[in-house]
Amino acid sequence: MYAIVEIAGVQFKAEKGRKLYIPLMQKEAGETVEFDKVLLTENDGNVKVGTPTVAGAKVTAKVIADVKGDKVKVFKKKRRKGYRVLNGHRQKFTQVLVEGIDF
Repeated sequence: MYAIVEIAGVQFKAEKGRKLYIPLMQKEAGETVEFDKVLLTENDGNVKVGTPTVAGAKVTAKVIADVKGDKVKVFKKKRRKGYRVLNGHRQKFTQVLVEGIDF
């Protein structure tokens, strides 16, 4: 049993007990959040596709923590000019644990 849910413009496959790394939310650790923009649900081979969302379906999740992603290095260089710039970036995410899928 799983659901495809849209969170902040990004689609995620949500299964009970699975941890998701979603874009940063202003929630405290331990809070429960609900996502009602469910695009698709699957239960024992029975697939429901929403138009655009599945009516009455929602995914509940518990916020675990705010975490940072892997470092991405951005290197710029212009040859023969002596121009080199190195920048780094770490995206912030919210880690959630999917507790249930209702439909």
